[in-house]
Amino acid sequence: MTDPALKVPPPVTRLPPEDQAWRDTVAGFATQAVAPRVRAMDEAARIDPTLVEELFTAGLMGVEIPEVYGGGGRDLFAVVLAIEEIARVDPAVAVLVDVQNALVASALLHHGDGDARRRHLPRLANGTVGAYAISEPEAGSDAFAGRTRAVADGGGFVIDGTKRWISGAAEAGLFVVFARFADTGLTAFLVDRDTPGLTVGPPVAKMGIRASSTCDVTFEGVRVGRRDVLARLGAGELLAAETLNVGKVGIAAQLVGLAQGVLDAATGYAARREQFGRPIAAFQGVAFPLARVAAELQAARALLYDTARLLQHGGSPVQRLRATAMAKYVASEVAERAAALAVETLGANGFVPEHGVEKFYRDAKVGKIYEGTSNMQFRTIAATTGRGAAPVEG
Repeated sequence: MTDPALKVPPPVTRLPPEDQAWRDTVAGFATQAVAPRVRAMDEAARIDPTLVEELFTAGLMGVEIPEVYGGGGRDLFAVVLAIEEIARVDPAVAVLVDVQNALVASALLHHGDGDARRRHLPRLANGTVGAYAISEPEAGSDAFAGRTRAVADGGGFVIDGTKRWISGAAEAGLFVVFARFADTGLTAFLVDRDTPGLTVGPPVAKMGIRASSTCDVTFEGVRVGRRDVLARLGAGELLAAETLNVGKVGIAAQLVGLAQGVLDAATGYAARREQFGRPIAAFQGVAFPLARVAAELQAARALLYDTARLLQHGGSPVQRLRATAMAKYVASEVAERAAALAVETLGANGFVPEHGVEKFYRDAKVGKIYEGTSNMQFRTIAATTGRGAAPVEG
């Protein structure tokens, strides 16, 4: 018999009132402000600048930033919910929200000193888009193999190099830039967009998440001060590993939201579309595959939420690495399967832009690529599973 004095914790997917209210607020914003712009932004391959302003006004670009700096003062779980709900409508916009909160703001919150926080967190909460510049032409999965260099110069440093695949670079006003300094190893620097020598290239044409800008960023004699070092000299690898761990949870949230959005579209269509005198949802050949994806999606969401709670409330470095890799991998699988099934469920209508699922299908593919490919997640999971396993980066 269960002791009634023992309090049974609720399911991880049952949100407390405050989190549910926040989710509802973000969902309403996504429906009203994002949804009407989705197709136009995808076709233009550019996020609407007015929407960016509205994201700031709605508090979606500084979710975890303390109120004293102008942010929402919420937690990582609130960031996850926000990314998920935006991605349910447009995964491309969710990328902007993800990078801002889970990478750039997170890096400053957990690794910046008081001066860095005072200078940059109010900007990130109230109008400045941030970008995370670590990937390079020859440093993708092996992110720590970058060749961008920083050399001492007087009281500061000079940065030279090229970064590639930088999300949100077209809109960014602040960059977290990783460069190698002397023998100390990788170091992170905070660099303003208007710093002489910093050049943002044109957005790369992409198959999916087209409204999310992806650009090369070059640094030619870019001068920064000692106060622009994030954390300390040589701490870049640890900073990147910890921040990208949070970033994987953000991407998992984006993919869970994508899967929910495309599943909603497919089930709604199946309930309306009639063939042979009844809705196609009445046929097992349509209903059962959708049911399978619904079950897989719920599992991915439970894993995502559990992982977000783990990052918030503890867990060893090995546990955190393994959990984030699993969450990102599982979400990417479910998102791609849900999007492919939606196209098939809609038939010819799924192959054209009018119903929106072909965009979800294009957006889903990158989930197995960025923030660490699926093989990199397998590498992490394999190395952190079992007694005595040591963590690996990636």
